[in-house]
Amino acid sequence: MLCMPIVPPSSTRCGDHVSRSDLVNISDLNQYLYCPRRLYYLMFYQTQGVNVFLADGRALHRRQSRRGGWYREVYLRAEALHMHGRIDVVERVGGVVVPVERKHGSRYYENDLVQLAAYAMLLEDYLGERVPFGYLYLYGTDTRSFIEITERLREKVRETVEAIRAMRADEVPGFSENPNKCRKCSTVTYCMPYEARVLEEG
Repeated sequence: MLCMPIVPPSSTRCGDHVSRSDLVNISDLNQYLYCPRRLYYLMFYQTQGVNVFLADGRALHRRQSRRGGWYREVYLRAEALHMHGRIDVVERVGGVVVPVERKHGSRYYENDLVQLAAYAMLLEDYLGERVPFGYLYLYGTDTRSFIEITERLREKVRETVEAIRAMRADEVPGFSENPNKCRKCSTVTYCMPYEARVLEEG
């Protein structure tokens, strides 16, 4: 029988930088890879808005959590990995315990794969055994995909964690190279990419 702990979060951030002793929230890896500037505003100015995309995703999570016999919302931390996070679903597949990450869209992206890999690494640290794969469940298609946790993904996790831990309030990341991301971003009213770009880039 799989028994998972309830571990209370205890990580905090300093006002002007991310302390080297702090643990990075795994969901922040996804935010950073989507757009470092977005995570900057979330981290240092707590500007998490609730747009239609975010609100819809939260509602779907609440509905889905009422079904099934999985372990849901499992919080783990790993000092050695400098990470902590709440895994959507943990389940046993054959003799392997794996993470399941749920997304409200109809497709997944590289940042979603990295987030899932980070959860797998967190499980490995807790269980003391290899977690070779996980699943990404998409609400938009009601399907889930088998994802191998490769060494490339693990290395990307480690690189991103270090990049986040090095972030400072006085060093604002550049704009996303894909302006379409700004339309769906919940921090767009604080970042003001169009207005700020004119001011910062002349």
